[in-house]
Amino acid sequence: MKALRIAFITPFSPLKGGISRFSGLLREALSAMGYDVISVGYRALYPAFLFKRSAEAAEAPAPSSSLSDARLTLYNPFTWLATIHHLRRLKPDLLLVAYWSGFLAPLCYLLRHLTGIRVVVLLHNFTSHESFFIEPFMQRLLAASSDAFLTLSSAVSRELLAVVPGARVLQLFHPLYLPEAVMPFRAEARRALKLDGAAPVLLFFGYVRHYKGLDLLLRALPEVLQREPSLKLVVAGEFFEDPEHYRSLILELGLAESVDLYPGYVSRERSALLFAAAECVVLPYRSATQSGVVQQAYGCGIPVIVTPVGALPEVVRQGITGWIARESSAAGLAGAIGEFLDSRSELPAIHAAVEEYCREFSWEAFAAGAGRFLETEASRT
Repeated sequence: MKALRIAFITPFSPLKGGISRFSGLLREALSAMGYDVISVGYRALYPAFLFKRSAEAAEAPAPSSSLSDARLTLYNPFTWLATIHHLRRLKPDLLLVAYWSGFLAPLCYLLRHLTGIRVVVLLHNFTSHESFFIEPFMQRLLAASSDAFLTLSSAVSRELLAVVPGARVLQLFHPLYLPEAVMPFRAEARRALKLDGAAPVLLFFGYVRHYKGLDLLLRALPEVLQREPSLKLVVAGEFFEDPEHYRSLILELGLAESVDLYPGYVSRERSALLFAAAECVVLPYRSATQSGVVQQAYGCGIPVIVTPVGALPEVVRQGITGWIARESSAAGLAGAIGEFLDSRSELPAIHAAVEEYCREFSWEAFAAGAGRFLETEASRT
């Protein structure tokens, strides 16, 4: 029987970010199940001037080889037309298109209507993190461009169905991210980072943007430090805002000795070091759908603290694999960190619970569910 031929249109490595990583792992999982996956990647997503990143952000090293055919530039419609011509020649059975921003809706529309090939949208977000005034129009345009949707959480499914009540949707989950480099022992990692071997260490990891609430976490720390003066927060990731704003806030709050700031690209080896040193990963988000950072923490056997936004509470078992703050605020985060501190003596049992919970989030299970759904959609006329 001929394998289903899927053109997967999404960012791939060497572009950075969680969606690129997700896409590469999903491609591998679908290919391992026997699907013929054509990788159609992006050369670039946004002009550099649109997003102010930290001047200290280092560029990610490009891999020695890439399995994606990087044809698209999101802000260049001429590359859209060239890609459409390429897809018409390849004649895949289905287009699987990653979507995370309203900027993608016109591309999805042209892909569907100029190729004549059915489109399933892999919906990382339905509403952009930084929403803009024409987004409702873009959402309707996406609905007119898509035959079906895959989502990673009930929060995104609800958003979609509120706008497109009759949409065909398969709700899956965000699979696990295992460490991409060897994890050192905690004592070794802390020595390398010059951290106290016995102190509680929290980690904020990933892109720093307003909606991710790093400022809320910083404002929570003075209350926490009154109880546990040795606590340390490590912040690592690229800044989409001026890091000086956060440095000033750290000084204003008297946190200079309690916060280590590492702006810039985080390599695989550095990431393994940071997660090995941490006892808990904090996601103090103001808004969210789902987050790969939770699955990265779980993949390292580490519990999380999350705010009660989007789908974040769906993947945390309160007091077992992590802690859910009462609200997305400094006070709410201080309370959740307090619960973590109360549970430090139980961390070995919590690590075991995290490892057990992880079994529910395999890439094989995700690809099996997605593959069946894609086969059904490809067979529709």
